[in-house]
Amino acid sequence: MSTVDVNVQGDLTIGGMGTGELVEKYGTPLMVYDEGMIRGNAKLFRDAFNESGLKYQVAYASKAFLCKEMVRLAEQENLSLDVVSGGELYTALEAGFPADRIHFHGNNKSEEELLMALEAEIGCFVVDSFLELELLHDLAKEREQDVQILIRVTPGVEAHTHEYITTGQEDSKFGFSISNGQAATAIQLAIRKPYFSLLGLHSHIGSQIFEQDGFDQAIMVLADFMQRIRIDLDVTMPVLNIGGGFGVRYTEEDKPLPIPTYVKGITDSVKTYFAKHEYPLPEVWVEPGRSMVAEAGTTLYKVGSKKIIPDVRTYVAVDGGMTDNIRPALYQAKYHAVLANRPNEECTELVSIAGKCCESGDMLIWDLMLPPTNYGDILAVFSTGAYGYSMASNYNRIPRPAVVFVDNGESRVVIERETYADLVKKDR
Repeated sequence: MSTVDVNVQGDLTIGGMGTGELVEKYGTPLMVYDEGMIRGNAKLFRDAFNESGLKYQVAYASKAFLCKEMVRLAEQENLSLDVVSGGELYTALEAGFPADRIHFHGNNKSEEELLMALEAEIGCFVVDSFLELELLHDLAKEREQDVQILIRVTPGVEAHTHEYITTGQEDSKFGFSISNGQAATAIQLAIRKPYFSLLGLHSHIGSQIFEQDGFDQAIMVLADFMQRIRIDLDVTMPVLNIGGGFGVRYTEEDKPLPIPTYVKGITDSVKTYFAKHEYPLPEVWVEPGRSMVAEAGTTLYKVGSKKIIPDVRTYVAVDGGMTDNIRPALYQAKYHAVLANRPNEECTELVSIAGKCCESGDMLIWDLMLPPTNYGDILAVFSTGAYGYSMASNYNRIPRPAVVFVDNGESRVVIERETYADLVKKDR
């Protein structure tokens, strides 16, 4: 549950901390995470799975937001960790995360990344291509090291989401297609390789999913396929990874289901479709990222210039933009915001929130009702906890913002603000 509130001074608060106090202490732009909300979301996933009676793993999808403190939080909440690059893996290992709870994804893992993961003895590789199937086994064979794998498959199910973040349909760069026979061929190859232990299948149908139908259809297809493999190859796989994609609320238009509802829908579908085949109920893995951290994040900006074009539009510029949140430019993503220093004041002005980059497309919110804005006001943009910092850049040589965790009236820096000196550190 979010701890965003308004204090007696009329200031927006997060985790018991006034946003004015946070800005004074850490500056802007500032990414603020409600730590208690992240932990609460993790508990909702665990409790819902415990109620199902199925074996499970909840793996935090670290691409949504990662730093060493986030890794430590994931470990404390008994989560596994989904990484998709050597950099994410390195961060996890540097933070002391148990390697046997790390799952390594990616459609084009390099030999160096595979070796790094093998040396760390991670828990599972999610194999995404025929090249990886051969390369990973060759490396494992050289090391005489047993490796646990999942085969990533595309079940042909399209989630109702943006085309850039839909991954379960046939035309996707990810995984082996079930319908054209590639998935069955990959499994045949995998079971012949002595250093591989095939745990099961992985599927991810997309992101920002607001209904259960896509998951239900995917699980039906996957159960049928696993049964066919059991009949044809005499292989019973003990794990089914459904991926993530659970929707979150960015604006009032978004109507996501509660986390327990998503989990119950998945576990009920697993029980139904696997019972139909008299197939041993698999251990169910999921990979929430956005749904774990998005709504827990709020970005604070300082209001700067204002441009009024009569009868056209009023632009209000802030001291951040596409360098710390590229999603509006990339996905046409929508956000809601308020003036953090005047959250209860009547909203009488329709404005568009512009970033400071030298780019016409650097717009954070196109139409937003606010009180009349003044230079120095603090704008709080909600639900920025996923894919903001992790996709941040130094475009226009703008330093990345600081990130703080807040909880019970206390705050701490988890990522320091970049300096201009940081920007030239690697220059020669």
